[in-house]
Parts: sequence; structure tokens; C-alpha cells
Amino acid sequence: MMSDWEVQLVKDNISEFNVKFRGPKDTAYEGGVWKVHVELPVNYPYKSPSIGFSNRIYHPNVDEMSGSVCLDVINQSWSPMFDLINVFEVFLPQLLAYPNPSDPLNGEAAALMLRDPEKYKAKIREYVDKYAREVDMDEKEDEEDEEVDDDAGE
Repeated sequence: MMSDWEVQLVKDNISEFNVKFRGPKDTAYEGGVWKVHVELPVNYPYKSPSIGFSNRIYHPNVDEMSGSVCLDVINQSWSPMFDLINVFEVFLPQLLAYPNPSDPLNGEAAALMLRDPEKYKAKIREYVDKYAREVDMDEKEDEEDEEVDDDAGE
């Protein structure tokens, strides 16, 4: 099932990695690609993973600058019955499809969503075009790989 995602370990550490996450179909996020940073705590799966968007996303429940995600099932009601497949196949797609403007990390996005849904969708598309294009992400990954190679050669 995870074949649609690319997973890249951070410093060869199996408890810290990045997942290339695609915006859900039939949403304003469709066509966007985000790098989602995941850190697994020592007592995972009994404790929830830390999850955040590395590239910017316009969403009421995601802090625009830090990428932190406000999602109850990850932050408060996590269960060892859940796994990362749930996070990337269910929880994050549902969060993007059905934002909760009454519990925002991005108050501006929440207010715009409630006040003018069409402008809100246009702003999402603007962010997708500016920050979540796969071509840009691939170029950034190539640059990061070159930096790692440069560091190894010193």
C-alpha cells in the first residue's frame, strides 16, 4: 500500500525519516507534494509519532511556519492500534479534505475558510503552486544529496 510514497531516512536513522506525501484527490491540495517529517519516539507505537510538514502548506490545522499538525488522533487520542499507514492513508488525507477551523493553528486560514471558501481554495492552490510542486522538491532533494556528499568528502 505504501508504494505511492517515497520514504527517506534522515542520517540512516530508522526512527527519523521524511515521507513524500501527495495531496488527496478531489481537494484543493490535489497535485501538491509535501515532505512530511516523521520522528518515532522510543516507545512507539505506544506513543504517537511526531509529524510535521517540511514545505509550506496553507491549512487551518497546520502551523504555516513550523509545519506542526493539529490532529487529535495523533496528538491526544493515539492508540498502538494505529500505524503509519493509518497516518498517511487516512488521518492526513482526511485532515486536508476536512479541516477543522474551530481548532486552528493557522488562524488566518481558518478565518478565510469560514469567511470566503472560494478565496480559501484559491490560496491553497497558490501555496500548492508555490511550495508543493514535485519538480521543486526533487531539485531540493538533489541539492541536499550533494551537500551530504560534500560533507562526506571533507
